[in-house]
Amino acid sequence: MRNFSGGVSVITAGIGEERTGATVTSATALAVDPPTMIVNINRTSSTWPVIERYRHFCVNLLSREQQRVAERFSGVDGTKGAARYDGAEWIRLASGASALAGALAAIDCEVEEIIERHSHAIILGRVVAITAGTGEPIVYHNGRYGGVQF
Repeated sequence: MRNFSGGVSVITAGIGEERTGATVTSATALAVDPPTMIVNINRTSSTWPVIERYRHFCVNLLSREQQRVAERFSGVDGTKGAARYDGAEWIRLASGASALAGALAAIDCEVEEIIERHSHAIILGRVVAITAGTGEPIVYHNGRYGGVQF
């Protein structure tokens, strides 16, 4: 799957010092009516128990200018938990999750269902609000971030 390019999202969950999140390319829309998202999270990820506990998450669709946020939430630099939020502006949403100010979109979700399969949890989220921004998307392909030329 490294050969498949994908949009980059940061999934956020939790409140206060219990906030955390992860960089993913596995967030997608499931349905328009009712608005529903799917997120796949490895059950060994520090984000998984926070989503399971708080029953919310936000899908933050990132722009090319937000690569550092993607890198920080990927954990490659060793940053964990609430420290991943440092260096960017965040807005608390109706569900309690955090939205990245200036994201291409922030999709606020409440957990509707969790399906545990193999190493991952497939999380269905009922969309409670969407905030749209502007910019060029960032993509991930074969271990590298890049942009899209239109």
